[in-house]
Amino acid sequence: MSIKVLFFASLRDEMGRGEDDVDLANAKSVADVWKAVADGKEMPSNLLMAVNQDYVNAEAPVQDNDEVAFFPPVTGG
Repeated sequence: MSIKVLFFASLRDEMGRGEDDVDLANAKSVADVWKAVADGKEMPSNLLMAVNQDYVNAEAPVQDNDEVAFFPPVTGG
């Protein structure tokens, strides 16, 4: 299963890349994608995520050719 993974804002710096194209045969959920691309880092509790530009939770299913995005919550004043 081919999945495009995007990292935004501070996650891009933390991961050292803005995107990955990965082949994940056993990925069933967004959480599985995170585990596969996060180099052993725990998923932050406040992490925002999207599949094909729709906000989802970590248990959302993924399919072949999906785009999964991870980004920290937006703050500002």
